[in-house]
Amino acid sequence: MFRKIFFVVALLCAAAFPAFAEISEPDGTDANLVGHILDKNTGEHLPFISVVLQGTMLGTTSDASGHFYLKNLPEGEFILEISAIGYKTIARPITLKKGRTLELNFHLEEEAIALGGVVVTASRSETLRQLAPTLVNVVDAKVFSQTNSVNLAQGIAFQPGIRVETNCQNCGFQQIRINGLDGPYTQILIDSRPVFSALAGVYGIEQIPASMVERVEVMRGGGSALFGSSAIAGTINIITKEPVRNFGEVGHGMTVLGNGTMDHNTSLNASFVTDDNKAGLFLFGQSRDRGGYDANGDGFTELAELQGQTLGLRSYVKTGVYSKLSFEYHHMNEYRRGGDSLGRPPHEANIAEQIRHNINAGSVKFDYFSPNTKHRLSVFGSAQHIARESYYGGGQDLNAYGSTRGMTWVGGAQYIYKMDDCLFMPADLTVGTEIIGDYLNDTMWGYNRYTEQEVFTESIFAQNEWKNRRWSFLIGGRLDKNSLLRNPIFSPRLNVRFNPSEKVNLRASYSSGYRAPQVFDEDLHVANVGGTVLMIRNSADLREERSHSFTLSGDLYHQFGDWQANLLLEGFYTHLVDVFELGPAVVENGVLVQERLNGPGAWVAGVTLETKVAYRDWFQLQAGLTWQQSRYDELYEWSETAPAVWEMFRTPDWYGYFTASAQLTEAWQVALNGTYTGSMLVQHMAGAIPEDVAEVTPDFFDLGAKVSYDLKFWETMNLQFNLGVQNIFNAYQQDFDEGADRDSGYMYGPSLPRNFYLGLRLMF
Repeated sequence: MFRKIFFVVALLCAAAFPAFAEISEPDGTDANLVGHILDKNTGEHLPFISVVLQGTMLGTTSDASGHFYLKNLPEGEFILEISAIGYKTIARPITLKKGRTLELNFHLEEEAIALGGVVVTASRSETLRQLAPTLVNVVDAKVFSQTNSVNLAQGIAFQPGIRVETNCQNCGFQQIRINGLDGPYTQILIDSRPVFSALAGVYGIEQIPASMVERVEVMRGGGSALFGSSAIAGTINIITKEPVRNFGEVGHGMTVLGNGTMDHNTSLNASFVTDDNKAGLFLFGQSRDRGGYDANGDGFTELAELQGQTLGLRSYVKTGVYSKLSFEYHHMNEYRRGGDSLGRPPHEANIAEQIRHNINAGSVKFDYFSPNTKHRLSVFGSAQHIARESYYGGGQDLNAYGSTRGMTWVGGAQYIYKMDDCLFMPADLTVGTEIIGDYLNDTMWGYNRYTEQEVFTESIFAQNEWKNRRWSFLIGGRLDKNSLLRNPIFSPRLNVRFNPSEKVNLRASYSSGYRAPQVFDEDLHVANVGGTVLMIRNSADLREERSHSFTLSGDLYHQFGDWQANLLLEGFYTHLVDVFELGPAVVENGVLVQERLNGPGAWVAGVTLETKVAYRDWFQLQAGLTWQQSRYDELYEWSETAPAVWEMFRTPDWYGYFTASAQLTEAWQVALNGTYTGSMLVQHMAGAIPEDVAEVTPDFFDLGAKVSYDLKFWETMNLQFNLGVQNIFNAYQQDFDEGADRDSGYMYGPSLPRNFYLGLRLMF
């Protein structure tokens, strides 16, 4: 029955395409648009400002002198949108007529705290952030630059409700926690597609380089109604860079860790756009080389040796006034090695974790707008292939070599119909269908571990959002049929937004989500505990885990002359049913094994406070603080020797961040940033210690500073020098286990010790 519904929706999306009005090509209309764009305060011409004809694929950017020109446009009435980061968006109605050239000039007003930025994660379509039905935070390239973040794992930490932690001394396995929940509760998307598979999740957040990221959209709270399984804690949507103008950029950074360990990072970006803006190509590349770091001098790493290279592209071809074909592809190679004796083969070490990744991923998407702007159709496909060769072992074990192959693909279609009036106000109806395939083959011959899993998820989703600038009511849901489950799972979504004024946003939401009982990323990471290999496996009768999430938030904006301020208060509550939990470790054939079982349940609740303050483009401050409680419904028996606990592990009651920057002169800029991690409960497994212990950690404040200087050549070339320090006070774990019997998972606090860096970047 479900397959029939799935294909009916797919056919409806396909059938809608020829029903749209035919495309009217504007060739030869000689309806042109020219003008210039100025800064309202300074009167200076503004380069590289986006100029877009809404409802079409037509647009350009202002040139280096602040002028723009669009020619042979279609006739009719349109909305012209002028936008740029740091300025208020202008939307102006215009009328284009054949044989006439319209001249329009614009004065943009600074907006250091963005109200009108566009996001896509809130409703699977482009929406002004201020009018989005649910709260979406954005990490842009500026944050990555100011915090010297070279990958997703480093940059995403500077957002409210988010904490990034490292879970292994040997290999550096990291995860993102949103609202206190483990990494697998967060759905990571690349350009809105869930191709970030279980296998990619093991080391993937450190493999996404900053050079490929345009922005990262973060939606806290349940999102399964939009994006399917695992979007329980939240959704992280990585939007890759798109070509918008001709430019190039190359940079190199060098970081020195406390004991002289070096970390080199080289990046390259280039963008090419045709004169008529009908095609564009963006190229990105990044190379990283970091040595292994031993914090306590015992000869075993706390940070793995790492070499990685990424090369990719994003391109588009405008197939008509109202249609566009987009492509994205990237290739990654990565090698990481931790433990001891890094210069020897892994089986000659006392402890070694060595992993080689070869990743190829890509996507294609076709978008079509109808000429009357009421219909939009998107057809898309994405895929990711991962080949991994690994060694997880201790005691010079020849049996610890393994090989893993993974293939994830997504195909689907989405249709949006804009209604001028639906019962009581305008509305957007969104319907769509997706099918996701995930194949995994993992082999460790010596330990007789063979995992082969093939999962198919067929989905249909629908939602209707009634909205105007004051109110928004959204009702939606998603039906997923996972091949591991007998029955389909329905995930509903309800959202209400109320704007009593232009500067106040109030939101409330409910959503339901689930996690399917499949092999997860942490299962494919084999830990070393007390010199013995530790593996995880699923119970034979493991059921899906369900969730119910509620959020309530208030968002206030105010302007005091040239000062702008924003205050956000958000409360959240998530209840997990049949929660996945790990039982005590038992020895089987010389290997420690933990089995994943269904527990009675758990809940997470808390409050997040975020503030932003800006004085024009000279000074900006952003800070967030989260208080939360994370508890099991019943005592969790995690060890045969240690007491049971109520509190979830690795969930501090308090955590937060801040970033601040000041433009001292046209050339000099300084930036400060920091993260705070409160005290928490962490598992410490027997090995270097006689018995398992639940340790209470100290709290940490990780402070960083950066100074940069821009040297301009001509009008279009800029050379930037920068230097800085991260973790100034060296707030770093002091009680690592030592020697071959250590618990490699006993790791908490900031991921890097105090380090100094300098960099050079050329932009042209």
